[in-house]
Amino acid sequence: MNETTIYDIAKKAGVSASTVSRVINNYQYVRKDTREKIQKLLDESNYIPNAAARSLVTQSSRMVGVLIADLRTTHHTDGVYFIEQEFSRNGYACLIYNTGADPERQASYIALLSKKNIDALVMMGSVYQNEAVEEAIRTYIPSIPVAICNGYIEGDNIYSIKSDEKNGVAECVKLLSDKGHRRIAFISNHMTPSNIEKVEGFEEGFAQHVAGGEKYVIEAGDSIEDISVATERLLEEHPDVSAIMYSEDYVAMIGMHALVRIGKRIPEDIAVVGINNSRFGEISNPSLTTLDNMLYDTSIIAAKNIIRVFAGETVANRILISTKIIERDSTARE
Repeated sequence: MNETTIYDIAKKAGVSASTVSRVINNYQYVRKDTREKIQKLLDESNYIPNAAARSLVTQSSRMVGVLIADLRTTHHTDGVYFIEQEFSRNGYACLIYNTGADPERQASYIALLSKKNIDALVMMGSVYQNEAVEEAIRTYIPSIPVAICNGYIEGDNIYSIKSDEKNGVAECVKLLSDKGHRRIAFISNHMTPSNIEKVEGFEEGFAQHVAGGEKYVIEAGDSIEDISVATERLLEEHPDVSAIMYSEDYVAMIGMHALVRIGKRIPEDIAVVGINNSRFGEISNPSLTTLDNMLYDTSIIAAKNIIRVFAGETVANRILISTKIIERDSTARE
């Protein structure tokens, strides 16, 4: 059975398709008798409006672009899920692209999305906090709202929502210090803007909360082998290290496997802290103490801010969200 289109309704009513679209979208400036005639035809045909019909009047595609650097990164895909669900509830569809971490490639996807007449753009992660992306926004989409989750880019049409990971990491150091740890390491994968802030928080937290101790900061790389080797080498060179923070939960879990292989008991011999509050931390053995960087809140606020901009509301260009520590078994200490 063929679907009824606004053109079919327009032909039956003896009006233009634009007039039908105005009725569908509840716009004014349609005569009462014309509106009633069109609405009767819509009801009789069980007409369901689509994006094309709405866009005749609104000039809106009701499409939002969403960029993620790596679809294999579970933490970020969870954020994209929350974003898509929020937009879907508000009648918008999402075009989701996997861009990779290269800034020029990221910029090329912004250029591509500009040709698809998107209404807004959301970028997931601090990896998009770079000059190439900033220039692409200015060049290709200077007039539509753009949100970046856990990153910051300057611009009147750009809305940044960040979690305060820097202070959160400092509080994690305090937690470890309060448990008696004085030789603490921080192991990171690649140095994104987010991870750089985490390291800064570690350095500041150590200076504020640890007296007479030693700290170690290691950039390990992204592979399982890189993280495992970095963990093992740290303990070979500094066997008195009693606590390790990792830049992400999955990095911490790789590190925990390496620690077990070399005979370290967690938390009896060494405490472990991750960042992200991912679901994997709850089911690891022992369960992982982690810094909750409020992924759900960050993602939902990003989507809702865009929707508020659509509604003509004033939205802050920069929002900082407090983090919280979720303490589990990997830092338990008598």
